[in-house]
Amino acid sequence: MATANLAVNVGGIFMKNPVMAASGTFGYGHEFASLLDLNRLGGIVVKGLSLKPTPGNPPPRTVETCGGMLNSIGLENVGLDAFVQDKLPFLQTLDTAVILNIYGQTPREYAELAEYIQGLEGIAGIEVNISCPNVKAGGIAFGTDPEMAFQVTEAVRKKTKLPLIVKLSPNVTNIATIAKSAEAAGADALSLINTITSMAVDVETRRPKLANVVGGLSGPAIKPIALRMVWESAQAVRIPVIGIGGIMDTSDALEFLIVGARAIQVGTANFVNPRATVEIVEGINAYLVENNIPDISQVIGSLRT
Repeated sequence: MATANLAVNVGGIFMKNPVMAASGTFGYGHEFASLLDLNRLGGIVVKGLSLKPTPGNPPPRTVETCGGMLNSIGLENVGLDAFVQDKLPFLQTLDTAVILNIYGQTPREYAELAEYIQGLEGIAGIEVNISCPNVKAGGIAFGTDPEMAFQVTEAVRKKTKLPLIVKLSPNVTNIATIAKSAEAAGADALSLINTITSMAVDVETRRPKLANVVGGLSGPAIKPIALRMVWESAQAVRIPVIGIGGIMDTSDALEFLIVGARAIQVGTANFVNPRATVEIVEGINAYLVENNIPDISQVIGSLRT
């Protein structure tokens, strides 16, 4: 089969194609190794990491909704030390970009994580989840305030030379303002959107369907919102943008690329179809070949308004 050039450079992360597995939906990579060739992906963003192991929220933690999924996992993870010892060796064998997603409750925690990761081999970049609560500011999420987003990004930037992606929260009134703050603080790229705060109720018991009451909505239901926010952010900043939100197939992925995303991340689709990422890579190549487009760069940001 004929092939087009799908290679992209996202803030210093060079990938063979623009398709990435989103954090929190792909485990630590090895969970999907028997289902698809991980080396065919542009990148893998691992499950969010904290300094210490985190048990997460009590169950039930996931609920299917109309056109999507609610989750309230509570950022459960093995912690940085266990990741380096038990998970990283496998990831280092892959011929694909490995990005570590990190989170903390203070800028200092983010900085400590970044400094530790700086010394690891086989890591292509860091993705900073700023949707986490700032415990010193009454639990307000870092990503909902431009100044707090700046502080976290700056703290991480000072501790690492690795390419730095900042993952933006959609739970804001003006996404462009947050995007500009992260760029000004030293981000090399942005990824968006994270999940939208939502809830579901069991009418028979009159109780929340999630033990944590509220959770994050992902899946096809949020795609139009994500698409709009990616477009607005791509217009507002000069650094690359990675599109996330309800990407289930090739057509969805192409929409994000057309509005200006340099790459895309596949999340909820991995639960429905574990091979979704590879199928989207194949689909994008087929689209380019069929339309006589030799390079993916000719599609990125090609929206006609």
